[in-house]
Amino acid sequence: MKTCHWVRKALTEGKICYKGRFYGIETHRCLQMSPAVVYCTNRCVYCWRPLPGERGFEWAGGRIPAEDEPNEIVDGAIEAHRRALSGYKGNPKVPEERYEEAIRPRHVAISLSGEPTLYSKLSDLIEEFHRRGMTTFLVTNGTNPRALEGLKEPTQLYVSVSAPSEEVYRRVCRPCAEGNWESLMRTVSMLKTFKCPTVVRITLVKGLNMEDPDGYARVLNMGNPTYVEVKAYMHVGSSIWRLGAEAMPSHEEVLEFAGEVAKRSGYDLVDEVPASRVALLSRVSKRVPVCEDRRDSLRDKQNA
Repeated sequence: MKTCHWVRKALTEGKICYKGRFYGIETHRCLQMSPAVVYCTNRCVYCWRPLPGERGFEWAGGRIPAEDEPNEIVDGAIEAHRRALSGYKGNPKVPEERYEEAIRPRHVAISLSGEPTLYSKLSDLIEEFHRRGMTTFLVTNGTNPRALEGLKEPTQLYVSVSAPSEEVYRRVCRPCAEGNWESLMRTVSMLKTFKCPTVVRITLVKGLNMEDPDGYARVLNMGNPTYVEVKAYMHVGSSIWRLGAEAMPSHEEVLEFAGEVAKRSGYDLVDEVPASRVALLSRVSKRVPVCEDRRDSLRDKQNA
């Protein structure tokens, strides 16, 4: 679990993150966690986490050596979230009601680091969060399509597609296994079978993958996701060991590239958040917040 920068902003300044603007979550009530931590099937150059072999540390990154039970993970994540926010209690910048809501999270982003589909009990984890009245945003790199077959559907499913071709994919995502690109394309093609809203996230890195908008459009048309997020790489965490600050595109550059992808794929540029350097594409003419239909029932189900 790691407290998001925007949760702190929401507590002290009342601001919302781009997921709040795009999808209707309550930013101050969002918990960010991962069941996989440092274990992943790719070694993306833009990843904020340390990668095997960096700074002299080595581990088998492609599998989780030991797993906890879903209820233990959920209990631990919520407790860690509350502990991380405990210092905001009594802060004159934080309304008491907002703090009390924040320590009872309603949304969970299963992302943060690592590849969550490596966790063999992912369906049970999602179900456990739902049982506690929380919405789930699952983010995957798409290299484990078998884990998505028969998955207990999250509230919203994200797939990271940060390359328009296998050549660029190898350069940017640096797969740990042969066949990862093919697996990703299989995952993308599965998106149309999900009932929940789906998102393709494209992380743009200057000099590496801001090319071939036609290629991105072809990938999008394979899966027909509900939304497409085109977002700038941010120069944070361990990524600064691999990339310079100049690899971050400006918001204007993100908008320009998003517009090119939209024009070629039949998507519309429907929203943007300059502070996060992100643009939202969709073919949906009227957006209904993902969490809207669950709000009344969730309000009564918050675990104490």
